[in-house]
Amino acid sequence: MAQQDWTDSLLDSLAGSHSRKEIEPYQVTARLSRIAQHLARSQEEAFGRFKLNRGEVGVLAALLLAGSDRKLSPTQLFQGLMLSSAGITSRLDRLERRGYVKRSRHPTDRRGVLVSLTDAGRKVLHQAVSADAAAERQLLAGLTRNDRLGLVSLLKKLLA
Repeated sequence: MAQQDWTDSLLDSLAGSHSRKEIEPYQVTARLSRIAQHLARSQEEAFGRFKLNRGEVGVLAALLLAGSDRKLSPTQLFQGLMLSSAGITSRLDRLERRGYVKRSRHPTDRRGVLVSLTDAGRKVLHQAVSADAAAERQLLAGLTRNDRLGLVSLLKKLLA
């Protein structure tokens, strides 16, 4: 059995004022939340080496997923990334200044623009993801392949 961790200590403290059954979900959710915080810090550090943040990497990745000849509107990007219009605009401004994305006029809507990933954007995304993947492999190093596969299955079940 694993030794007591921070979450166990927290739940022990809460047990005085809450039933064990009431706080039992925190056995999972508090740990997921802590892992998410660790991942966020690790990703910011890895992406920061390329002067990118997680949000900017999300935009570059969405454009990559769209395909090499496909351009997306800012609306498609902010809806897909669950951002505000202002949030996507500021990210696109920063990425465009660095040459990672290109805005062009929409061919059928004079008011609209389309955004595409540049070769420089594709390259920096590849570098940033590679740096992050190394850190994430390190995070999971204590798990066996079977542990990871089991965890993937459980996480998919939670997200379904």
